[in-house]
Amino acid sequence: MAGTVSTMTDDILLSAQGLSVRFGGVLAVNDVSFDVRRGEVFTLIGPNGAGKTTVFNLISRLYTPTSGSMVYAGAGGAVALTQQPPHRIAGLGIARTFQNIELFEHASVLHNLLIGRHRRRETGLWSDLLFTPRVRAAEIRARTKAEEVIEFLDLQHHRDTLVAGLPYGVRKVVELARALCTEPELLLLDEPSSGLNTEETDDMAFWIQDIRQDLGITVLMVEHDMALVSRVSDRVLAMNQGEVVALGTPQEVQAHPRVAEAYLGSIDDVSSLRRPPGTAPLRSAP
Repeated sequence: MAGTVSTMTDDILLSAQGLSVRFGGVLAVNDVSFDVRRGEVFTLIGPNGAGKTTVFNLISRLYTPTSGSMVYAGAGGAVALTQQPPHRIAGLGIARTFQNIELFEHASVLHNLLIGRHRRRETGLWSDLLFTPRVRAAEIRARTKAEEVIEFLDLQHHRDTLVAGLPYGVRKVVELARALCTEPELLLLDEPSSGLNTEETDDMAFWIQDIRQDLGITVLMVEHDMALVSRVSDRVLAMNQGEVVALGTPQEVQAHPRVAEAYLGSIDDVSSLRRPPGTAPLRSAP
């Protein structure tokens, strides 16, 4: 198959190497490299404008990198993402939520989740029109999966409610549910706690952990809430002005002086962010 590559180690699901993208005279992402291991929660952090969501858009193929490569090693084999059109990304096993919720507001929660089953479509146009026994069986399987996700995320009370009538926090969960209905191997979460209160953020933390542990889905996340990042992340990549600042555990990255400088503008008076005694140095950008 065109765009297929053969060199990926077994423990790496996504490898991005030397990613750069320029919009006119602005270098939004500059030589960013990282690997996402199977079964981990990997988080991108950084101040506004650091380039985090741009990296997500590169992976989703909404943007095309000016230079660099991305290899995704899903169930279908290792594939060069830069050679894939955007409409094929979900079919490869990559699902995404958005910082600004993207749902069909005048459809019910259940119908939004069923839309997420499109990548699992097993029938064609004519059989759908005739509603053949095969189509009926496929519809039952789709609804069964949607109901499993509804139960997993405690959305039973909202199943038949129009999205337009739901609180913001519930809408965030519905978008997460729709992504899970595609049965992804890699789940991209763009600021999942944005706009949530403390209780809703706690629930989101539990769900992210359960998605990784119970469903076996690898999570790549962009997040500003450092309490949530520390709670659920295995590794963190800090960015600033489109470049990599530090890579390590949440505790290591928070203690890195260049991370403190990126957030606070100075490395002075940041004793709470200094590296704890005995912590190994990070691999930093040159």
